[in-house]
Amino acid sequence: MPLAAFPKCYLDALLVTRTMTTEDWVDLAATELNIDGVELYTPLFAEWPTNRVNSLRKRIESCGLQMPMLCHSPDFTIPDNKAREQEIQAQRDAIRLTQRLGGSYCRVLSGQRRPGLTRAQGIALAVDSIHRVLPDAEAHGIVLYLENHYKDGAWKYPEFAQQTDVFLELLEKLGEHPNLAVNFDPSNALVAGEDPLRLLAAVRDRVATMHASDRYLEGGSIEDLHRLDADPHTGYASLLRHGVIGEGLNDYDAIFAQLADAGFHGWISIEDGDDPIGGIERLQLSATFLRAKMAEFGLP
Repeated sequence: MPLAAFPKCYLDALLVTRTMTTEDWVDLAATELNIDGVELYTPLFAEWPTNRVNSLRKRIESCGLQMPMLCHSPDFTIPDNKAREQEIQAQRDAIRLTQRLGGSYCRVLSGQRRPGLTRAQGIALAVDSIHRVLPDAEAHGIVLYLENHYKDGAWKYPEFAQQTDVFLELLEKLGEHPNLAVNFDPSNALVAGEDPLRLLAAVRDRVATMHASDRYLEGGSIEDLHRLDADPHTGYASLLRHGVIGEGLNDYDAIFAQLADAGFHGWISIEDGDDPIGGIERLQLSATFLRAKMAEFGLP
């Protein structure tokens, strides 16, 4: 089973202060981490010319790595039709970018849980949008992975399909498709106040990739987090923290036991990171922990 890493702890440096380039991240990951690939994020590629994308792919491959998963955050619950069309086109662009980078998986989401949006309305908008981009995924040989997501850093509201019952209804209404799978993130279920193992049991036969992460709350409870999320604010609530994998709230023995029982053999991507100062050391600890667990449960 291959292991990748996502530059969560370096997103400010990559996107805000611009003190790190995507090429810097690739070089750092290749030299400092025991991994097989780097998961990337579509905002990293804003206004990139074609030759730089091609050069990055060559750089990744020359380091002996792959770019298996491209993290994208479509907002398909926008009620305005013109704005939603733009989100659909952006997803199509992300699919093509995934292919150009040599990847196999591109993330798809439902969108934001806006006030006044009913469950039926949100699911209908997400189903229609995802069905419209599945032909593009099929044409380019890319699998869209639907994630039980919490909230994109640029969003005001949490994920519409954050709760397990909504996520499962969305997945059911989307139906089976060879280019649609699930990305399981145990920490996002915890943030929703739910049991990650219950969600995994319900979707494990459709899980193609996984975000390995651990979370903890600093100075508050799940109820406090949900109260904060009820009001519009961009990004994560300050009390929600990422931790080194294996040191947080997730039961990785139980998670890997379920994955092994289901015959999972896809990519696992490390998502660890609130601390850019200790970022690489934390990522190293997370990678070491995951390699050991993968071997323990026969998922090399």
